[in-house]
Amino acid sequence: MSRLGLQIFSICLIVTGMFAETNDVNVTKSAQDTNVANTENNESVKYVCYASGKCSWYGSRFDSSRTASGEKFDSSKKTAAHPRLPFGTLLKVTDIKTNKSVIVRVNDRGPFVKSRVLDISYAAAKELDVVGNGVFNAKIELAQ
Repeated sequence: MSRLGLQIFSICLIVTGMFAETNDVNVTKSAQDTNVANTENNESVKYVCYASGKCSWYGSRFDSSRTASGEKFDSSKKTAAHPRLPFGTLLKVTDIKTNKSVIVRVNDRGPFVKSRVLDISYAAAKELDVVGNGVFNAKIELAQ
């Protein structure tokens, strides 16, 4: 990786630290939903490119199972699983093929398939129209 690439990666890591206040497992469900809703309706929110690659989705089979953050998974909420980002981090996921986007909140760890960069919930996949595809190429951006 080039020196510039390392600097950009370092900046992304610093930016993700800004979301530490929502990293608490005891954040109420309504507060979590409000964070996503406020970001979706606020056009002044800026995004920083984080990654791109293959994404997949997971659904109702996991409903009520505990996520790595400790909350119960709900496939009707727009959430995501990422291996390292802090819980509560808001991401803008854009399907590269259709340019459709959705805002998701990281509340779990994954994906556990090495070639994938993110797992999103059924609700997020439905909004992107990728339910039939299962796996799709996406651009992932961090909300600031």
